[in-house]
Amino acid sequence: TRLASPLPRHRHRTKRARSREMAYAASSPAVPDWLNKGDNAWQLTAATFVGIQSMPGLVVLYGSIVKKKWAVNSAFMALYAYASSLLVWVLVGFRMAFGERLLPFWGKAGVALTQDYLVGRAKLSATKRGSTPLVEPFYPEATLVMFQFEFAAITLILLAGSVLGRMNIKAWMAFTPLWLMLSYTVGAFSLWGGGFLYHWGVIDYSGGYVIHLSSGIAGFTAAYWVGPRLKSDRERFSPNNILLMIAGGGLLWMGWAGFNGGAPYAANITASVAVLNTNVSAATSLLTWTCLDVIFFGKPSVIGAVQGMMTGLVCITPGAGLVQTWAAVVMGIFAGSVPWFTMMILHKKSALLMKVDDTLAVFHTHAVAGLLGGVLTGLLATPELMMMESSVPGPKGAFYGGGIKQVGKQLAGAAFVIVWNLVVTTLILLGIGLFVPLRMPDDQLMIGDDAAHGEEAYALWGDGEKFDATRHDVSRGAGGEREMGTAEQRLAGMGARGVTIQL
Repeated sequence: TRLASPLPRHRHRTKRARSREMAYAASSPAVPDWLNKGDNAWQLTAATFVGIQSMPGLVVLYGSIVKKKWAVNSAFMALYAYASSLLVWVLVGFRMAFGERLLPFWGKAGVALTQDYLVGRAKLSATKRGSTPLVEPFYPEATLVMFQFEFAAITLILLAGSVLGRMNIKAWMAFTPLWLMLSYTVGAFSLWGGGFLYHWGVIDYSGGYVIHLSSGIAGFTAAYWVGPRLKSDRERFSPNNILLMIAGGGLLWMGWAGFNGGAPYAANITASVAVLNTNVSAATSLLTWTCLDVIFFGKPSVIGAVQGMMTGLVCITPGAGLVQTWAAVVMGIFAGSVPWFTMMILHKKSALLMKVDDTLAVFHTHAVAGLLGGVLTGLLATPELMMMESSVPGPKGAFYGGGIKQVGKQLAGAAFVIVWNLVVTTLILLGIGLFVPLRMPDDQLMIGDDAAHGEEAYALWGDGEKFDATRHDVSRGAGGEREMGTAEQRLAGMGARGVTIQL
């Protein structure tokens, strides 16, 4: 037995070596002639970057930017949206957004689960029409399915920011798959998958309209129908952990390299330009927002800096790989000032904006910034970069010969996205409201996470609880004996009912 044992091990090693040789061979079933390994590796990396923006980026950001009693609920809404989106995406969503044409704004539903479909070369069937060629990336359909899923998921998570702190979690669980199927897929097919806006020449490089404008409008609409938070929460909704909020924001910023760098579907020059422009715009917008805070309020706001960073990232998204870097600086300046004005000045003067309780101001940071970026792209997109990126002949910025016609197309495309999201989001929520209350009852809103999930984010006493001397050892004597009576007397003398820990 001892003499015979080396032979099977040798055969096993030989078999594994042959498998590795086949995997890395120039031509094999795992490496067909059309596969570009560099493009495939970058697209999967970009998908992972975008996934990190959601998980854990926005989960951490939402869990820390809200009041302590809503930390768990806010993080869970993002977590649930991410998970539920994936199943809907592979069952029907992907092919509704990127499959064969059913209507001018919608693709045919179908599954993206079978080997025959996923291992073949990726293609966007509806992009071919007339002189416009078929878009066929040099990697398998499975890669494209995963990359585009990350975009669909983050759109829903961004939308959730408008309804944090009061939406019934059961209503949210019903809302996410319906909105993905009935709203997101329409915008994605119309602008990216080969729909009428794509062929008309509306420019949306990486989601200024498909993701940010739609999430901002749908979130604002949802906030209207769900209703406001408690008055006490609207008046005082301090972040429970600003350092974690910065960490979540940092994951968003770094992850945007995949967001905009992966949009060309290849590791090419456009991807390099897009990643550089993305970071330049974000930095410029953050600095602009911070300077405005200092000028008008006397001190810089960390929350404001994160919002400025976000608007800069959103604004550059529709044109990240299509504009020059000096234009990215200009877009960053606009991104840090126009949403700042709508949020800090216009919001307080508008009865509608004051009435609708948009928890994280998603309307300003995403809808306003996304629309602004789309219009600026219509002005600043260069024909040379457009030729590198777009398969549709003709589109270019107004400053480069596109004229007012291109700006008109950008505005018309935005109008379609706005109207569709407003109407469809309204219908979905009214339908869900027939079966499940959209808003949590006030008694549960007073409690927060413990009422919604039976869990709390921090095992700390405070936040207005009634003082209970039998549970909390306020002080100890030098010998280690409790001096509870003295502590109670001191608190009673001060008229105190408890201790608030401000996180």
